[in-house]
Amino acid sequence: MIEVYIDGASAGNPGPSGAGIFIKNNGQVERFSIALGCMENHEAEYRAFIHALKLCIDKGYKTVSFRTDSQLVNRAVEKEFVKNKKFAPLLEEALELTGKFDLFFMKWVPSSENKAADELARAAIHKNKEKGQEDHE
Repeated sequence: MIEVYIDGASAGNPGPSGAGIFIKNNGQVERFSIALGCMENHEAEYRAFIHALKLCIDKGYKTVSFRTDSQLVNRAVEKEFVKNKKFAPLLEEALELTGKFDLFFMKWVPSSENKAADELARAAIHKNKEKGQEDHE
């Protein structure tokens, strides 16, 4: 089973944002740090999830276990429902993508167990800043 750790982060709310994706695949490790532009932290969490799903689909992974320290995203996926309607299209896209796997699991983990993804997300924020995007800190 492929283990996928995800995190989204923003420097400011909204502010420069990034996605961190850390994949463990039978002893091999893959790291992705993706600049997301300027957005709110919760949106960055959803965008990180969607990027990770697409990566796994592109790589042909069929059985995946996702880990996130975002209770918001984890609960939304479990319940297939969001309270804040502005996140509904993001959840809908994510749920559609999860259906492309033979087996999909998602588990909430404390941030102490998600440090690799967090570091990658923070590195992506710096990529945004280096591109000259406005800093909202």
